Amino acid sequence: MIKVLVAALVGTIFGIVVMVAVIAIAGTDTSGSSSVGLGTSPNSTFTPSGSSAPSSSAPPSSGGSSGPSSSGDGGNAANGKVLFTSKTCSSCHSVVAGTASPFPSAPNLAELNGTGVLTTAVILNQIKNPAPPMPAGLASGQDADDLAAYILTLGK
Repeated sequence: MIKVLVAALVGTIFGIVVMVAVIAIAGTDTSGSSSVGLGTSPNSTFTPSGSSAPSSSAPPSSGGSSGPSSSGDGGNAANGKVLFTSKTCSSCHSVVAGTASPFPSAPNLAELNGTGVLTTAVILNQIKNPAPPMPAGLASGQDADDLAAYILTLGK
């Protein structure tokens, strides 16, 4: 067990070193880039986890101890809109098509939703496994479901 933990730690450190090196070499210039394109990268990166998330979250919704984390059906878009503002999602993401997001690398969610890329599962997976610089732990359970329901109303 110790060997596995050490290997995981070494792999994580190596990954961080490589990421920092790539950023140092490539720079952080985002001029000419599209925030819509950035939205699809985490989806393809985390799709396998997203595929396993519904099966791994099915037992908790049966047990009910931790609340639903990927039901999607129970999402309340009105509450999701309130959460979107209170969790400061709007400080990075634009929700109006044709408007740049306040944070240059954050996708415009209205435009991304218009591409058909977003689904409840994709949004919940991104909330659960955010790609940096999106912070982790912003929402879970019913709050995540409500945020997903709100995001799926954008751009329509």
